[in-house]
Amino acid sequence: MAKDIEVAERGEYGGKDYTDPPPAPIVDAEELTKWSLYRAAIAEFVATMLFLYVTVATVIGYKHQSDPNVNPADAACSGVGILGIAWAFGGMIFILVYCTAGISGGHINPAVTLGLFLARKVSLVRALLYMVAQCLGAICGVGLVKGFQEAYFVRYGGGANELSAGYSKGTGLAAEIIGTFVLVYTVFAATDPKRNARDSHVPVLAPLPIGFAVFMVHLATIPITGTGINPARSLGAAVIYNQDKAWDDQWIFWVGPFVGAAIAAAYHQYVLRASGAKAMVSFRSNA
Repeated sequence: MAKDIEVAERGEYGGKDYTDPPPAPIVDAEELTKWSLYRAAIAEFVATMLFLYVTVATVIGYKHQSDPNVNPADAACSGVGILGIAWAFGGMIFILVYCTAGISGGHINPAVTLGLFLARKVSLVRALLYMVAQCLGAICGVGLVKGFQEAYFVRYGGGANELSAGYSKGTGLAAEIIGTFVLVYTVFAATDPKRNARDSHVPVLAPLPIGFAVFMVHLATIPITGTGINPARSLGAAVIYNQDKAWDDQWIFWVGPFVGAAIAAAYHQYVLRASGAKAMVSFRSNA
């Protein structure tokens, strides 16, 4: 067993050797004294604000253009449609992850941050600060949309995530769990140092598959929940829109993404990367 793991780790298919970074400490108080932490949090705040501004503005604009009362002759074919909304979300993630990956890691999503924390890629201090920055950025981003489109914001739902009519809460929760699993699994796969070493002949631009994952998940789940898979996105819209339905369903957009992120982290770390097996081999060899 130990030999099999060692062979796989050293690349039995001719890949390069690689070294995993050491696990991040769960609590690192010294990190609070470093400017790089606060610079990264600022980057997360700005990126999430821009993400929410562009995407929610796209949603509001589409609903206005496709409103039969505004455009009775051609309402069904007006605006960007669901495909365009999915492209807006996926495209902005691609752009913003590309811009911020070298500074903060380009999380832009508390669920992604949670998954990376559970995999010991970031410390608890950094994870909590990122989540606060992301939520504040999301609120500010949706606030900008309301400020610029005040006449349409409340009329067209404020871009808030709500469970669609005809779907049960269990269905909505499952959709959020699966959608977030796809996203966080893609994040792990695209940033895996083992993959980068083994498949060095195949250039991987990490933000591209991450953006495509967001795009594809939106196509599948917009009809069900409007697609959350990002608790900051859902919270920002709910705070600014501030209607009962958005708040009643809010738990779905926190529990679902966090559960999906945790499952993705466990699947990648303990199944695909065999961290559990390696730990057991190490334990037995030291016993």
